[in-house]
Parts: sequence; structure tokens; C-alpha cells
Amino acid sequence: MAFMATFRSDGFSPDQLVAGNAHLLFSEQITLVSGQNLVRGSVLGKITASGKYTLSASAAVDGSQTPVAILVDDCDASGGDKVTMVYTRGDFQDAGLTLGAGHTVSSIAAALKDAGIFINLTQGGV
Repeated sequence: MAFMATFRSDGFSPDQLVAGNAHLLFSEQITLVSGQNLVRGSVLGKITASGKYTLSASAAVDGSQTPVAILVDDCDASGGDKVTMVYTRGDFQDAGLTLGAGHTVSSIAAALKDAGIFINLTQGGV
């Protein structure tokens, strides 16, 4: 019987989130609090009382107003808490981020830098 290897490629479509230096990416498992359906690149904060993560919003007063992580993959926690992965260190493009209410790239850059996450501003056409 002959055995023949085959190869298939579905192609690669970069999403402009990771800005390079992939060898510097750190990720960890977290729990995303229920009631959210978030996309890859969402900027998350940690709720102090529960230790769970949520989309960081500037007006929050539960600790999650300080961004500390970036969601690795889309995650639907609308029906209950979900365990998922976040980036806790690395270089990222601003165009690939999803920000919560009241945040801008400028308002989150310092807090993320303190956490080891660096945001590269997207350059316009040259």
C-alpha cells in the first residue's frame, strides 16, 4: 500500500494585533466574568474582589479600570464565566485593540507599559 503525504493551506490573514517580537509574548489563563462576548485584542482589567477579568472601562471602580491584559482569542462569556487566555506581556498594534468605554490608546498606554505591554501606534501611509 502506498502512503502519500498531502499538504493543505487555508492561508494566513494577519489581524494586526501582535506588533512583532512574538518571542516576547507571555500569556496566562484567566477567568472572563460572565455577561460579555469579547473579540481578540480586547483590553481587560482585573476585578479586585473576584480576581476575574472584564473589558476595562475608565469609569469602573472595581479595579478593572486599570488595563492589565489583552485577550488572545474571541471569547463568549455571555452565558457564564469562561476560562480563556490573555497576553500579559508583548508588543501590540493600536489598530488591533478593542477598548472599553472612556479609554483611548493614550489613556491606557502608561498602565499597560507598567504591566510589560507596549502599544505601537499605527503609521499612516508613507
